[in-house]
Amino acid sequence: MLTMELTTWDGRQYQLPVLLDWSLTYTGGVPCDSMSATCPYDSGMAEILPDATRFTARENGQIMLYGVIDAYEISLSGQGLLVTLEGRGMAALLLDNESEALTYGTATLEDILTNHALPYHIPWEKGISLSGSGYAVTSGSSQWKAIQGFTHRFGGFDPYFTKEGLLVPRRLWGSGRTLRVDAKAPVTSLRRREQRYGVISEMLIQDKVQGIRHRVINEEFLQKGGCRRHVLYMPRSTADERRYTGEYQIAQSALEQLEITLELPFPFAAFPGDRVCLAIEQLGPEETFDVTEARCRMDEKGQRTEIVLSRR
Repeated sequence: MLTMELTTWDGRQYQLPVLLDWSLTYTGGVPCDSMSATCPYDSGMAEILPDATRFTARENGQIMLYGVIDAYEISLSGQGLLVTLEGRGMAALLLDNESEALTYGTATLEDILTNHALPYHIPWEKGISLSGSGYAVTSGSSQWKAIQGFTHRFGGFDPYFTKEGLLVPRRLWGSGRTLRVDAKAPVTSLRRREQRYGVISEMLIQDKVQGIRHRVINEEFLQKGGCRRHVLYMPRSTADERRYTGEYQIAQSALEQLEITLELPFPFAAFPGDRVCLAIEQLGPEETFDVTEARCRMDEKGQRTEIVLSRR
């Protein structure tokens, strides 16, 4: 059974009554993990709810999500007086706060995390070495973007958050288990969607200061008849920056080209970082996909997990 504990800004803790319904959505990154939960309201909450800043969701004593309280709502219904809470994982603190515009001559991962995560009391996994030079954080960037931009450019990966709120500067995809879903699995629904719209076939990078035009081509998509060009204007830049930007934009555009959604009739069936080997003959040859999102729920329909699969 899932339980929910609230923590106030001054350290007080409050255990919510039995939850009537709840939803935990896991992404590992952006958009960040999220929570909603509804339970009976009692007068003892009056002094807690306005001061609550953190929540901890547990299943059989194990933390299933730790994060930030965003909102609460008290309502009267046929079930009596209820309170509904909404919250997000700890990535919310990095997404909600802007960084100053900064240019690093040479920086290590520790420098970046100290400047952009430590001020929000976010712990991170130690012992990972990464460095680079000429890294700039543009005006208006979130603290998350400042960190993610560095790890992606110099390490080729995006960081992620664990359910416990630990920032992990390593590649998420493929870091978990591999699960098999075949004709015997208790799948209650399945949907496979493939789309061409949004996939970029060509990026034209224009450096107006130096008068340079740089093309980056998505050869595979072009060969299959794809045609979608984007033009991006950059300030003074190097050939490496132009190539990296073009390749990054093309790769990002292709992430949602294929999406498979399946539902299993129990919670916490999979998490981002896991992989699912889909072996259902009617869908074609056996393939393995990454779990990009998991939505675990409990309501009047019972408990279930909706798993979103894609290629990463």
